[in-house]
Amino acid sequence: MENDIDQQKSTTITIRQIIEKNKHSSMNLSRIKERLMPIILFTIALISILTTAGILLTLIFETIEFFKAVPFLDFFTGTKLKPLGADPKFGVLPLLTGTLLSSAIAMFVAIPIGLMTAIYLSEYASDNARRVLKPILEVLAGIPTIVYGFFAFTFVTPLLRSFIPSLEPTNILSPGLVMGIMIIPMVASLSEDAMSSVPNALREGALALGATKLEVTWKVIIPAAFSGIIASFVLGISRAIGETMIVTIASGSSKNFTFDITQSMQTMTAYIVEVTGGEAAAGTTLYYSLYAVAMTLFFFTFLMNLLAQYISRRFREEY
Repeated sequence: MENDIDQQKSTTITIRQIIEKNKHSSMNLSRIKERLMPIILFTIALISILTTAGILLTLIFETIEFFKAVPFLDFFTGTKLKPLGADPKFGVLPLLTGTLLSSAIAMFVAIPIGLMTAIYLSEYASDNARRVLKPILEVLAGIPTIVYGFFAFTFVTPLLRSFIPSLEPTNILSPGLVMGIMIIPMVASLSEDAMSSVPNALREGALALGATKLEVTWKVIIPAAFSGIIASFVLGISRAIGETMIVTIASGSSKNFTFDITQSMQTMTAYIVEVTGGEAAAGTTLYYSLYAVAMTLFFFTFLMNLLAQYISRRFREEY
C-alpha cells in the first residue's frame, strides 16, 4: 500500500515537473520571438529604404555624367532631340510636351468620369449595387497596360481616324484617352472612399434643412471630402506621367516639339524604353541621356506625390 502511494507521488511530481518545464520552454520561445520580430521588421523596412536610396543615387551619379557632356540649360530648354544625328541634340522639351499632353488628355477623361462614378457609388447607389459595381469597376485596374496599348493602337486610333482624317497612325490623342480609361478606377475608388468617410450626420442635417440630394452632394459632401478627392486627382496625374506601355505602343517614337495632339509624339517613359531596347553603348552620351530623362521623370512624379500629401494635410477635415 505504501509502495503504491509512493509511486503516485513520484508520478505526480514527474508530471508537475514536465508541466513546469513546458511552461518555461514556451515562455523562453515567446521571449525569443518578441526580441527577434522588431529586428526582422526593421531589417525589412531598411531594405526598402536602402533600395530607394540606391535607385536615387544611381540616377544622380549617372545624370551628373550626362551633364558633363551636355549643358544643363541646353537639356531643359532645347526643342530638338536627335540623339543619333551627326550633330546630336539632347533637348528634353519634346519629351516633356508629349508627357504633359498625354497626361492632360488622360485626366480630362478620368477626372469627370471618375468623380461622377464616385458620387453615384457613394451617394446614390444601394448597398447591393455598390457591392456589385465597385469590384467590376476595379477590374479595369487589373488589366495589363500592354493590353491597353494594343487596344489604343488597333481599335481606338482607327476609330478616331474615321472622325479625324488628319490623325496620324501613331498619335498622342489615342493613348491619352486610353490612359484616362485606365486611371478611372483609381480616381473613382479614392474619391468614393473620401466621400464615404464623411459622417452621415452631415447628410442628415442638410436633408433636414430642406436640401435636395444633389445639393447635399455638391454643397456638403464634396467640400467635406475635398482633400481626398484632390489627392486622388494628383495621384492619377502621377500615374499618367509614369505610364509606359500604352504610350510606347500607340504614340510612336517621333520626337516632335508640338502641341498638335493628332501628331506622333514621344513621352519620357517611351524614350527610356527606346534607349534601353536599342544599342546604346555604356559610357556614351546617349546612354547617360537615359538617366537624365529618368531623373526628370522621377522629379515630376516626386513633386506630384508631395503635392498630394500637402493637399491631404492642408484641407483634411477632422470629424
